[in-house]
Amino acid sequence: MTNPIIELRPFEGLGSANHGWLDAHHHFSFGGYHDPARVNWGSLRVWNDDTILPGQGFPTHPHSDMEIVTYVRKGAITHRDNQGNEGRTESGDVQVMSAGTGIEHSEYNLEDNDTQIFQIWIVPDERGGEPSWGARPFPKNDRAGTFVPLASGTANDNDALPIRSNARVLGATIKAGESVTYDVADASRHLYLVPAQGRIQVEHVEAKARDGVAITGTQTVTVTALEDSEVVLVDAA
Repeated sequence: MTNPIIELRPFEGLGSANHGWLDAHHHFSFGGYHDPARVNWGSLRVWNDDTILPGQGFPTHPHSDMEIVTYVRKGAITHRDNQGNEGRTESGDVQVMSAGTGIEHSEYNLEDNDTQIFQIWIVPDERGGEPSWGARPFPKNDRAGTFVPLASGTANDNDALPIRSNARVLGATIKAGESVTYDVADASRHLYLVPAQGRIQVEHVEAKARDGVAITGTQTVTVTALEDSEVVLVDAA
């Protein structure tokens, strides 16, 4: 078996755009930021690290043919769309929008303080389909010392929010000095891991909060917390 490929993508080196109301950092090419070496990672197309000021947000705009997962790091985000869906997703929780044939939505920070989110876009296995939206709380105690599927297109991830892609979005909380191992179905899979909080080590690579770690060529990944950490992992084809 070949040695795993593990690449650190420091937060300071990410693409970025500060719009005043929105401070956005891009792990992959997005908007005005283009890096031909970082267009996607398998079917993972976008990972944006957004800080939104109070009372601000994204006005109504369209999407199609994309699975959009929002992980709230801090604060809360309020969603409305033209399908009649509306909901508020709080820190540590997740919402999923399957854009399908087309959906129009808005996302606002209606809180008194900044909201920080990871916006994760995954290419669906097939184009089209009815658009949908869903959200649910995921108690952090359930993720203590283990990776829990938050959104998934994999069979048997019954408690995760469904996505229309051969991919999983997982979360874990790891206490300092402890390790968590994730088993990968196939060494050709593309893993991308970002600490929402804390500092971790993957093999010989150390990553702090908001750094990205791109991994492939392995069937096991062990994450060791160098301090109390909260991590988000995407496992994509």
